[in-house]
Amino acid sequence: MIDVVTDLTEDAFLGGQLLLKQKRTGHRAGHDAILLAAATEAREGDSVVDLGAGIGTAGLALARRIGGINLCLVEIDPELAALARANAAANAIAAEVVVLDVTADAQAFAAHGLTPDSADCVLMNPPFNDPARHRGSPDQARYTAHVATDETLHAWVHAARRMLRSNGVLTLIWRADGIADALAALSRGFGSLSILPVHGEAGRPAIRVLVRAVKGGRAPTRLLPGLMLNDESRVPKKEVRNILEGRAVLPLVEP
Repeated sequence: MIDVVTDLTEDAFLGGQLLLKQKRTGHRAGHDAILLAAATEAREGDSVVDLGAGIGTAGLALARRIGGINLCLVEIDPELAALARANAAANAIAAEVVVLDVTADAQAFAAHGLTPDSADCVLMNPPFNDPARHRGSPDQARYTAHVATDETLHAWVHAARRMLRSNGVLTLIWRADGIADALAALSRGFGSLSILPVHGEAGRPAIRVLVRAVKGGRAPTRLLPGLMLNDESRVPKKEVRNILEGRAVLPLVEP
């Protein structure tokens, strides 16, 4: 049994609908996880896997919006996994928490019940900083959560593809300047892509992309109008506040 660390903060997400404990230092949950949840489509009864779940933010936010999903939170760090488990219990959300490296083989996944062709939906916020361009944090947990190798995204997409059923949906968030890497990783086994650029400020290049991909999908790729987080005065836009507070979803969620 892993003891949950004691140097924690309790932070409100979704306008107070979700209260999560997280470490005061190191990697901390933020807007990316909530945007990922708001971009993820699922229905009651679906089997949903959150890869690299951290303290559970994205998966638990999705479960708060869509009741009755069968949620599994996969996290490599036992300490963060313990926090995810505690956060699920504190918010009365049913979730299985698995301590597992996303790059592990199929046998390791199956040992935790994550067998091939078993998931309806996978969401993930992989480490995406290029170690050649971004100075890694001396905090090992923060470094693991943020810094990618050349194979990171391909390995994570491969794990998602293996778990998803035919026509199952993968939703991911990635850095915008790495969109070519995301498209390359998704070119094998996925189609029907929908891509949403996310801009920090109006008139500035996108900083993130949210991508919805269907296993075996064949529909043409859709590039959606960009989401502007802040207006010209650097004030969060009303539509973004609604998303972050759980009152709206992103257009990647099909009606």
